[in-house]
Amino acid sequence: MENISFFRKGFFIKIFIVLTTIALIALMFPQGETIDFEVAVGSVWMRDDLIAPYTFPVLKDKDIYALEKAEAAKKVLPIFVVETNASKIAFDSLNKIESLLSELEKKYKIDEDLEKELFFLKEGSRKYFLNYVKLKRKPNNGKILNYKKVIQKVRNIIIKVYQKGVINVSKSIASYSEISVRTNLSQSAESLKNFYTIEEAQELCLISLYTEFGSNSPEAEFGMELFNLVIKPSIIYSKELTDEEIKIAQEKISPNIGIVKENERIVAKHERITPEIKLKIDSYKAAKGTIIPDYYYYVQYLGKLTHIAIIFSILGLYIYLFRKRIYYDNQKILLILMLILIISGLCFFLSNIKINAPIHYFTILPAASMILTIVFDSRIGFYGSVIMSLILGGLRGNDYTFAMMNIIAGAFAAYTVRDIKNRTQIFRSFGFIFLGYASCIFAFGLERFENYENLLIEGAFAASNAFLSPIFAYGMTIFVERIFGITTDLTLFELTDFNRPLLKELAQKAPGTFSHSLTIGSMVESAAEAIGANPLLARVGAYYHDIGKLVNPPVFIENIGANNSLHIEIDPKESAKLIIQHISNGLELGKKYKLPKEVLDFIPMHHGTLLITYFYEKAKEKYGENNVDEKDFRYPGPKPNSKETALVMLADACESASRSIEDDDPKKLENLISNLIKQRLDDKQLEESNLTLSEIEKIKNIFISTLASQKHKRIRYPNQEKLENLSENGRNT
Repeated sequence: MENISFFRKGFFIKIFIVLTTIALIALMFPQGETIDFEVAVGSVWMRDDLIAPYTFPVLKDKDIYALEKAEAAKKVLPIFVVETNASKIAFDSLNKIESLLSELEKKYKIDEDLEKELFFLKEGSRKYFLNYVKLKRKPNNGKILNYKKVIQKVRNIIIKVYQKGVINVSKSIASYSEISVRTNLSQSAESLKNFYTIEEAQELCLISLYTEFGSNSPEAEFGMELFNLVIKPSIIYSKELTDEEIKIAQEKISPNIGIVKENERIVAKHERITPEIKLKIDSYKAAKGTIIPDYYYYVQYLGKLTHIAIIFSILGLYIYLFRKRIYYDNQKILLILMLILIISGLCFFLSNIKINAPIHYFTILPAASMILTIVFDSRIGFYGSVIMSLILGGLRGNDYTFAMMNIIAGAFAAYTVRDIKNRTQIFRSFGFIFLGYASCIFAFGLERFENYENLLIEGAFAASNAFLSPIFAYGMTIFVERIFGITTDLTLFELTDFNRPLLKELAQKAPGTFSHSLTIGSMVESAAEAIGANPLLARVGAYYHDIGKLVNPPVFIENIGANNSLHIEIDPKESAKLIIQHISNGLELGKKYKLPKEVLDFIPMHHGTLLITYFYEKAKEKYGENNVDEKDFRYPGPKPNSKETALVMLADACESASRSIEDDDPKKLENLISNLIKQRLDDKQLEESNLTLSEIEKIKNIFISTLASQKHKRIRYPNQEKLENLSENGRNT
């Protein structure tokens, strides 16, 4: 538990998370001069004349240069190396087989040992050879396989095959007609048709054997087997040498199409950017990135870190000054930074895909804006949108247009879920997100005289973003709630539904407690709005703070009436125990029904460590003060640790006690509420709640006003006394 608390509250953990995020985003920023400006063809150069400070080459368009290199690679013939020892190895292998067969013929009888020695032959060939040895020893009229004749025929075929050469590539899959054949002394281009493939050599051998010995003869089968055992390619493809040759050919392709000399004007002020001028500007940026010393990159990285840190400071200062609950919770800070990092990473990935389409519009920043708004509030959502938009602009080479349109779309997305009541409302954001993007595309398109076709294409990609963002936000919100244990207003709104199982059961089994909870909900909601607390959380906490009373409703007087109280005959200590049990029972029920932790906190905290005064005093009267342990009559706590839980504690006491006032004297009600609040202050029950004295004063006034209005008198109906005393059968009661 201490480790978890240190992670969530530790200052150095907070610093580590922030610095790590800044460092990772800085690594994504573009290198060299590209961070200074980004231009588009058709736009107007609004800066001063750009003069070349040094001579630099004008680089070709990347796509054209890549195409030229690809064409150069296609012209390189694949290189094959002559294996001069291939024929010698084949003949040596054939001679060894012949010698082995000759030795076996002399050495062995017809037995299993001989068959094992012939493992390199197929089953059919072993059989023919065994038959040959058998017939040789015992002549008869059977046909004898003359292996020596077969071997000589195979030898002649091999000589013929190697005279031409055997290549290790199938012609049916080769994409070239010529190859480059390299020996130790020379290299020459040859037609692929000048060589045998392994398949062609096998076909030649088979035809020769069939011609000599007849088709499907044992000799032909035996010969083919021997040929396949010894034949090896003599012309071998070399991928390494071919790749090296391709590299040399591509290096001969110049990446440049011209040169800009020192002090030459690259572009003049108010001049329209043409494709040629854009190439010069891009070449200048690339050149500046290559001529600076290596240590400048470290200086530049430091600049990137500072750049991003300055952007982060906008959000950081706001959170520190106005959102302390986020600032002191590293888990919430981690969530915000993770969203920023994910969106930045997505933009970096899309920006590095070389495709002729505006796929950078798939950077679904509005989804992150919606998640921040739903999880925290609209101001965090808006500030987060601005921060992410500025970072995305930097990632795309300080692209002002892209940054601006994301600020607009992100702000629209945040404000559309500002007062969200259910998850399906997320999808109404589609139109507003698209409106934000479309208006910016239209405005900036007119500024740079963009053609309508490009505007329509950009609009289509923006529409895809507007469609995907709500879907992503919907799925990620559920993920965030589960993984980070954060309760959003969406979840709280769902918990206010009186058809929820716990509230429905509370209304049926403990109607007095249910009515009491609703009244408290109304009181704390108004008070929370007045002191800047979360009204929705306070109201939900009030609805569920007494659910433990469901386990044994008759124990509590609001459910049965004072005259029917079970505590009249029960020992005071036992009564206190039964009362206190509704805390543990409530926690068990809450966990069973998977109430969020923020709501569960209201169950023990609305009583804190208060003393159950009524039964404590009753016990002292019965057993004497020295014989009563005060601990037996105190709630287990903990004390309220937030303004919302403190509100429910105060409202619970004030609402319950106000019911015991018999007349409608406003002064009595005011005194009662003031004294009840003072008792809790004196008992130090509110010391962890962060409530100020001025806020407590506001709370007191609201409670007095609310409870006084509930105790108002109505005028009596004519003959009401008669109606009160007349029974249903018409008799006086």
